[in-house]
Amino acid sequence: MANPQLTRTRILDAAERLFFQEGIATTGVDRAAAAAGVSIVTLYKHFGSKDNLLREILARRLQDWSAHWEAAVGAAGSPRERVLAIFTGIETFRAAAGETQWCCFLATASERPAPAPDAQDPVFELIRQDTAMVTSRLRTLAAEADCPDPELGADSILLIYNGVLASLLRGAPAKPMASARAAAGLIVDTWAESSGSTPPASAAVG
Repeated sequence: MANPQLTRTRILDAAERLFFQEGIATTGVDRAAAAAGVSIVTLYKHFGSKDNLLREILARRLQDWSAHWEAAVGAAGSPRERVLAIFTGIETFRAAAGETQWCCFLATASERPAPAPDAQDPVFELIRQDTAMVTSRLRTLAAEADCPDPELGADSILLIYNGVLASLLRGAPAKPMASARAAAGLIVDTWAESSGSTPPASAAVG
């Protein structure tokens, strides 16, 4: 007898790969089911609808991404490095994740019309959760790194983070992480100067 959890994971893996390599709108549930080696009936038994399947994929991605970033922050040795750990988190998350476009949240937002302000959309709620998590955590890390304006500081790092995700989709620059860390490092060092503290000797390296 098939293990329901293994079947569910297999469907999620197959659908994620298809949704974010070939497109959400162009991938029908029949193709996702076939790629997972299950019937359409089985897919609907586990997820109920294509939207629910997409929501579960994004929920899993959000959980995994958050865990990788948290691990990178925990391994960082200074407030400065904890801010820059977002780029380490992207690297380890990409290495562990399957072959998909980057980022799945941006790809989803680009394919789906934004819901009306008073409308309920569980898929877009996951996109909002991702944005809120990244923004909130960056503000906390910026404050810990003596940023005089944590909200503005977090926005600056967020712009670079978004640039990395866009570069991964575009394919240029080929290795955006090093450039992103260097640029973000320069920003963090200005926070130290503003607060009167001395940036670490390795600051110029990024």
